[in-house]
Amino acid sequence: MTTTSHAAPFTLRSIAVPAFGPALLFSIGEGAILPVVALSARDLGASVAVAALVVTLIGLGSWFFNLPASLITLKFGERWAMVGAAVASAVALAAAALSPLLSGGLWLLAAAMVVVGMAASVFSLARQKYLTEAVPVIIRARALSTLGGVNRIGIFIGPFIGAAVMQFSGITGAYWVGVVAMAAAAVLSITIPDFVAKPAAHDGVPVQQATLRGVAVSHAGVFLTVGVGVLLLSALRASRQVVIPLWAEHLGMDATQASLIYGLSGAIDMLVFYPAGKLMDRKGRLWVAIPSTLIMGTAMLLIPLSTGFAGLLLASLLIGFGNGISSGLNMTLGADFSPDNGRGQFLGIWRFMADAGATGGPVLLSGVTAVASLGAGVAATGVLGFAAAAVFAVTIPKLKHRRNY
Repeated sequence: MTTTSHAAPFTLRSIAVPAFGPALLFSIGEGAILPVVALSARDLGASVAVAALVVTLIGLGSWFFNLPASLITLKFGERWAMVGAAVASAVALAAAALSPLLSGGLWLLAAAMVVVGMAASVFSLARQKYLTEAVPVIIRARALSTLGGVNRIGIFIGPFIGAAVMQFSGITGAYWVGVVAMAAAAVLSITIPDFVAKPAAHDGVPVQQATLRGVAVSHAGVFLTVGVGVLLLSALRASRQVVIPLWAEHLGMDATQASLIYGLSGAIDMLVFYPAGKLMDRKGRLWVAIPSTLIMGTAMLLIPLSTGFAGLLLASLLIGFGNGISSGLNMTLGADFSPDNGRGQFLGIWRFMADAGATGGPVLLSGVTAVASLGAGVAATGVLGFAAAAVFAVTIPKLKHRRNY
């Protein structure tokens, strides 16, 4: 297990550049391309449904590659896993930029998005494992909340950088912004030292390296309790990204008004991640887990009651605040319950569950809306927040003794 020198107090500032710099660059690259992927697919001849599917391939690639990502990180270490993921993403985005010039361009774009999603799963798991092992537990939540906040900031500013470049180079400019950002993330990731956790010895005999199946079985109790809360929280978070623009359209707002509301909600989201992490470190995880899910759930229930710009804006700001204070919560809980031997495998399963929720949330919204109405679908996603709060309230205190303190 990694030991930290006691010569001087550990500070986040001491690892800020290697810990958060690559994450910021990687998320800027993602943010730059997200608004244009569907448009690129349409330009290549895809229908609206197929264009939406191409965008979805990023999330699906990330979801299904979480378990292999844990094995890649274990084999190559955090540093080289991050470098490799950033390089793979840069190559994929370069291919996406060139897809209009090649035959079968739509298939190439789709394949590139799958690779971007797979690379994101490796990069995200490796940086989470790195911070879990590099940072003392006393400031763990602050570190991981900052990581979540940095990702939000990158996703927020990436589209603006992409838009600026597209003024001169067209839609492919966004992909080249992504290529540059990913390449820079790869270069900066090389500066990260590997924290290789050696299996502890028991009576002089080294402990056997954990396996993915072994970790899944031995920690099934955590995955089926706190893990369910994480799944529900992820579903709620993903749904909010769909709900705000859909309800704005339902109320007859134009794209400018909808974008303004969404942007202001995102701005609130980015402002509160560090105080929330500090609160989790000082008071405990429940002080954020329960309020954040209750706030988002309540805000979701308020959205169908809004009848104009002001009402939707207030509900959206409340969602942004709730989501902002939950920044890093999933990663912190994953770090808390992860074992020293088998941490990478544990985090891979943890992220797989979270991504399953992120995929399932919008599906729930779509299903209820198809059967009943949009208002009913939004309310149903709001109920997820109350369910997540209940799960966290019951399971986190019960399993507190299993945290890796």
